[in-house]
Amino acid sequence: MSECIFDYQRAQGPKVVAIGGGTGLSTMLRGLKSHTKNLTAVVTVADDGGGSGMLREDLGMPPPGDIRHCMEALANAEPVMQQLLTYRFPEGSGKLTGQSFGNLILAALNGISGTFDEAVSKMSQVLAITGRVLPVTCENVVLEATFENGTKVQGESKICDFKKAQDCRIQSICLLPEHPKALPEALRAIGEADLILLGPGSLYTSVIPNLLVDGISDAVRAAKAIKIYICNIMTQDGETEGMTASEHVKALLDHSGPGLIDLCLCNSAPVRPGLVERYREEDAVPIVVDKEAIEARGVELVPRPLASETLTCARHSFTRLSAAVMDLYRERANTRIF
Repeated sequence: MSECIFDYQRAQGPKVVAIGGGTGLSTMLRGLKSHTKNLTAVVTVADDGGGSGMLREDLGMPPPGDIRHCMEALANAEPVMQQLLTYRFPEGSGKLTGQSFGNLILAALNGISGTFDEAVSKMSQVLAITGRVLPVTCENVVLEATFENGTKVQGESKICDFKKAQDCRIQSICLLPEHPKALPEALRAIGEADLILLGPGSLYTSVIPNLLVDGISDAVRAAKAIKIYICNIMTQDGETEGMTASEHVKALLDHSGPGLIDLCLCNSAPVRPGLVERYREEDAVPIVVDKEAIEARGVELVPRPLASETLTCARHSFTRLSAAVMDLYRERANTRIF
């Protein structure tokens, strides 16, 4: 297939909105950009740890990390620029130790722009990304978790350790201030989408925070798009230990209301035995896919082999995942009655 034909096919591809954050979202975007150019990533801005947290505290800007990861995945930049984006300052660099140069570029653009989303747009142009990356909100939000024993903790970066100390499950999360205003472009993209994807990614700290931004859940429910939740392969230490796939779906719906998703896409490929043992040391196991409990919530289960066969960790293969998502879209779009 010639490059021109390939580009034409991608230009005619469906309008896909992917909602989430962290490594899971950027991994999926890396695969999806080979299927369609009409991509919009709607990304959480609740992170307050690591280099992003430092810039947030020092400069009063939204955290750039998750957004930078998505732009890296979608970038069509020269190799040297790609290296610059992922470069981290080594030990002994003072306050810059461990900081990503890509974060600093976005921080500088934020300094010369009127708003954070304008800075993200400028960086997207510099990197010639496929599609768009949008912060879900430009407001300064803090994530708060409430646990089943009634205790609470504020700050995305504190939830994992606090949960381990409490030794009980997360009951709910919220944003402070509550109901921050969504970026209008994010709402518009959701309303115009052919396909909406939630996840993969950390359930309580990457996916659900987006749904707590004012208007996002309502926009997803009202959209005519096919809506798919992509479940993680493993439970997550300090966040979802012991949770089945249906409990992941329940948490989504509890924080957004019924009717949010049509399908739950789960991995059906076995996780390699060596990886299972290693993850067990971290108190993480393959997520149990309980079909009847998922479908009792009005969500159809779709199992597909999604796990990577080459990575040294139990994660989705971006080629398998993107192919499965696009196959599902083609199957359902042909039979869907709006």
